[in-house]
Amino acid sequence: MRVIICGAGRVGQGIARRLAIENHDIVMIDQDTKLIDVVQTELDVRGVVGHAGHPEVLEAAGGNDCDMIIAVTYSDEINMVICQVADTLFNIPNKIARIRAQQYLQVGYRQLFSREGLGIDLVISPEIEVGDAILQRFSTPGAIMSVNFGRGDVQLVAIEVLDDSPVLDTALDQIQGLFPSLSARIVGINRAGHVFAPRGNDQLKTGDTAYVAVLKSHSHRLNSIFNRPESEMRRVVIVGGGNVGLYVAKGLEKQTGVRVRVIEAEIERAERAAAELSRTIVIHGDGLTRYILEESDAPTADLVIATTHDDKTNILISKLAKQMGAKRALALVNAPELATLAREMKLDAVLDPRALTVSRVLMKMRRGRILALQSLEDGAAEIAEGVTLDTSPLIGKSLGYDDLPKGITAAAVLRDGEVIFASSDVTVRANDHALLFYEGAMTSKVEQFFRVSADFF
Repeated sequence: MRVIICGAGRVGQGIARRLAIENHDIVMIDQDTKLIDVVQTELDVRGVVGHAGHPEVLEAAGGNDCDMIIAVTYSDEINMVICQVADTLFNIPNKIARIRAQQYLQVGYRQLFSREGLGIDLVISPEIEVGDAILQRFSTPGAIMSVNFGRGDVQLVAIEVLDDSPVLDTALDQIQGLFPSLSARIVGINRAGHVFAPRGNDQLKTGDTAYVAVLKSHSHRLNSIFNRPESEMRRVVIVGGGNVGLYVAKGLEKQTGVRVRVIEAEIERAERAAAELSRTIVIHGDGLTRYILEESDAPTADLVIATTHDDKTNILISKLAKQMGAKRALALVNAPELATLAREMKLDAVLDPRALTVSRVLMKMRRGRILALQSLEDGAAEIAEGVTLDTSPLIGKSLGYDDLPKGITAAAVLRDGEVIFASSDVTVRANDHALLFYEGAMTSKVEQFFRVSADFF
């Protein structure tokens, strides 16, 4: 695919890095010469210096022969103009824009981005994506990460395997027999940085991260098989009262019995948060200061969430809060190298906003009827929900651990409103929604599962 990425900042570079792995032809546009020098040196991309909304710049970047344009500059309005120019003058078929201002995203204004409006095919709002992901983590406190599929009926959670877990050294295809009343299936393993789709005789080891698909109503029971007792989270401290922190605080205010406190260093943001929140105490101060954390009751908090604009600050805040007594800490971290450091520092959860944006882009790029997708472990693996059309090679296949090609594990099928977890007794039918975990190298194979065969025509 030929892709133009407008904006060579942190998000643009993250998207380019991920797409370059898949050998897409990428051109990046930015007005900052230094940023273009960096991406051309560090990434396998071509760079163009200029204003991405100007037709001559888009033309120089290959707009006349482009399959997708991704506008992630600092300005919502510039991103809109880029997509409008790409649509009107260059007829680029797929246009993605990052829109941060919530005013544009209100329900009554959605027609702005329709085919009759600006012609934007996909709008990405990082604040909403990140905020929803944090709220999702709040509902699964024992997990490192959590994401919904199948209209929310199925969750994929990542759980660290401890040395006292009942499932240690047990073949995966025997676990269901040990816990017959639990609707869950282990679909992926991260062992010492190596992510793989397991086979039936694979076993979990201490220190592994297990990716588990689980019926949402059974997610709390899942912790028992990993010996991870969980308590209700009633006291939450959010450090950072920007768009993300404010969105999360508003979401938590809707939940009964949850007490939220927000720490914000900038007075204007603190005043805005105080004005927009009704049941939340807002504290003006530096979240890296011990006495400010004490004033917010962070040492007795069930969860501290660090959502400032700086990765390093978020890591340090989370570590300090844990040292002071907070039960759990979650840090927003964009840089992959810092995310690794944060995990080594034993933070409970690290959320990568860049990965959420990349997942949305990849879903738009994937061929076939893929309805939802999540990129995992910086692209080492993915999980996707797709529709098995009449000509899919999956039709009639059993879904045991060893029934699909190596590198792919089936999690479940959703059929007529019912969630059926994969096993050797389950076979795929036409129009099933199949949920598959797969290693990055198996992407094209999975795309084939959800595409219409040329023989169909």
